[in-house]
Amino acid sequence: MAVTDQLIFLAGALLTLSILATVPADRSGVPVLVVFLGLGMLAGALPMDGVQLPNLGTAHLLGTTALAVILFDGGLHTPRSSFRTGFGPGLMLATVGVVVTTAVAAGLLHAWLGLSWPEAALLAAMVSSTDAAAVFYLLRARGIELHPRVRNSLEIESGINDPLAVFLTLAVIEWMTRDGGAGSGALLWMFVLQLGAGVGVGFAGGYLLTLAINRCPLSTNLYPLQALAGGLVVYGAASLLGGSGFLAAYLAGLVVGNRARIARRAIQRFHDGVAWLCQIGLFILLGFLVVPGELLPIAGSALIVAFILIFIARPVATAVSLLPFGFSWRPMLFMSWVGLRGGVPVVLSLYPLMAGVDFARDAFNIIFFVVLVSLTLQGWTVSRVARWLGLLLPREHPDTSRIDLERPRDHELVVCELPHGSPATRGSMGDLEPPEGVRLVAMVRDDDLRTPAPELLVHADDTLYFVVPTHNTTLQERFDHWLDAIGTAHPVQEQAYFGEFALDAAAPMADFASVYLTGVPSDVESGESVAMYLQRKLRHRASEGDQLRLQGVVLVVREMDGGQITTAGVRLPRDTS
Repeated sequence: MAVTDQLIFLAGALLTLSILATVPADRSGVPVLVVFLGLGMLAGALPMDGVQLPNLGTAHLLGTTALAVILFDGGLHTPRSSFRTGFGPGLMLATVGVVVTTAVAAGLLHAWLGLSWPEAALLAAMVSSTDAAAVFYLLRARGIELHPRVRNSLEIESGINDPLAVFLTLAVIEWMTRDGGAGSGALLWMFVLQLGAGVGVGFAGGYLLTLAINRCPLSTNLYPLQALAGGLVVYGAASLLGGSGFLAAYLAGLVVGNRARIARRAIQRFHDGVAWLCQIGLFILLGFLVVPGELLPIAGSALIVAFILIFIARPVATAVSLLPFGFSWRPMLFMSWVGLRGGVPVVLSLYPLMAGVDFARDAFNIIFFVVLVSLTLQGWTVSRVARWLGLLLPREHPDTSRIDLERPRDHELVVCELPHGSPATRGSMGDLEPPEGVRLVAMVRDDDLRTPAPELLVHADDTLYFVVPTHNTTLQERFDHWLDAIGTAHPVQEQAYFGEFALDAAAPMADFASVYLTGVPSDVESGESVAMYLQRKLRHRASEGDQLRLQGVVLVVREMDGGQITTAGVRLPRDTS
């Protein structure tokens, strides 16, 4: 009984401290995941009679379950529209990028640290994938309003790059533990099965789970639990078939998050909390597994590994992977910098420990040290690097909450509080023009419920209530964009980024060029609009914030609707005299 009581007390105390630590961590900029690791290391060093640290099997079970839930939650919050601009780059980073990272890192580790080829390859394979928990947290929880194409590519990469990293790790372990290892045919089949079963079970399981959510008349409170149970079933089914459970969990979450019509917001809110619990538990668990005294002897080697990974292998892999997609050097540099390592490499490092590989304990300590360096150095500077490279969009999301409505079905109530500086506060209720199909039903000012009459002036801190259909994803995207447009405005930053004025992108490109350029470019086609010209010259699916320079004038994609450019910003040449 005493041991049980100690464990319950320790778990509650660690969870409480972790939650409270998020406040000073956010204010100071310290990556909160590093705080969780530190708490785990401190807890593991506490003397508690009769309490045993988790063994490798238990740690692998808990860590894998936590990662599966985190990836399922990541899929739930990934809109289908993200794949328009991020799928190609994300897929290349998740495949070619992982292979190039492994190859470059293994070669340099063999040359610089004198590791044998199997040891170098094992270490490189285990750190080859980015960590979904770290990437999702830094790009979402920290509220970074990042260039959409860059953000979507990074999130998709972190959601789907685990199968190849797992395959490479298992292949190297086979090489090290068996005479001659597995044949190339067996290894190829292992990879095909990992990918094929992961994709097949993920999509099929996601559609079946969505069907169950939409058709089964459950209590509202049970839908989130049904989704969680379904996500774990999908992970387990894919793994039992030899596929990637991580990939399956992410894809199942993606399907549910975009297709569920019942209790979708309740499911997302519930999984936000569960994902936080899993992140806290995962990183505390990883801290538990480390023996602090074993880190100092390998610190020098670990710093070399971190340097190779952060400053050589990841940049080379990013450049090779993104070469076909027309990225400029600024987003490529940022995407290289956000190659965060976190829970996935440490969980992968448990595989050789359980397989009895001689190098496994040193590899585990090195990887833990590398993760600590990555989360601290890269995690602490993500927003600063994005700002320095000009990849932060000059707007903020207004505070909103979303509530599923049972009557009428397929609708939700969106509550939005207007911040100070909002463009909406410059007019009246009648000037608010939400997309057609969205209805403004109420307004609260100073705790007083009011009817949103057209002549009523809009004030900061007003709370607006909208009823929005959920079955129309295009309308939801349009409404979300409209909410962003009435978010906190930064006039100086907006002008610096989007330009001095906005232009209807349907305007003829030739007319625009005849006024603002020295002549109509020779490559402008007859009857071509600004939107068509921008889309053609960008050489990729356009996203908000994309820029095209013409004779010193910069055209910026300012607003989009349904994947089409609707408004362009015009940034005129600056007078340097």
